[in-house]
Amino acid sequence: MAYFKVEKLVKYFGGLAAVNGVSFEVRKGEIFGIIGPNGCGKTTTFNMISGVFPPTSGRVIYQGQEIQGMKPHRISHLGVGRTFQVVKPLGRMSVLDNVTAAAFSRVSSMREARVLALEKIDFCGLTPVKDVLAKALPIAGRKRLEITRSMATKPDLLLLDETAAGLNPTELLEAIDLIKKIRDNGTTVIIIEHIMHLIMTISDRIHAINFGQTIAEGTPAEVAANPQVIEAYLGKDYA
Repeated sequence: MAYFKVEKLVKYFGGLAAVNGVSFEVRKGEIFGIIGPNGCGKTTTFNMISGVFPPTSGRVIYQGQEIQGMKPHRISHLGVGRTFQVVKPLGRMSVLDNVTAAAFSRVSSMREARVLALEKIDFCGLTPVKDVLAKALPIAGRKRLEITRSMATKPDLLLLDETAAGLNPTELLEAIDLIKKIRDNGTTVIIIEHIMHLIMTISDRIHAINFGQTIAEGTPAEVAANPQVIEAYLGKDYA
């Protein structure tokens, strides 16, 4: 039995098929990358997995249980966490308070929430800024806070949506280290990313999508050499 899989996922918006028959399986303990040009259906796929949108058809199966169409909070309680491409922290609250609010999805008292929040803040390297207002953080800090809030929901499977966008080279290396640390701590990761250095460095396997459909899957080297992937990113002249 696969740890996680989607089967023939389809999502229509009006007459437009944003996702059209995407299927893949994720093994427990791996980092599974999803790539594709802008507008190809990557985030829509995440939205169906996490309950933001119900699929038009298809199945999402997590540890043997079908979760498609469930509400986001139920999916989160099952152990599926996610970040969002556009980070929106609670700007007038501190880093600690932001993560504490997320921790309440798993615990029922302020004391427990604070303990969990401080643990995840330390794990994600935000202890030096835990009392800083979220709105005062630079983009790298806000991206890391988004990950930290997701980790406070104690996910077994974490969906990361372009967590490296806007980072400089040093911050990018730090992001790679954090994602590997999350995986090494026992959380399976599915990551959407446009920065090829990151996705090719950390992924065990990669699934490529274009126009809502799968065009390739395999190791980073296999996918990077696939003519359909090269065409999707660079055009026919380079395929």
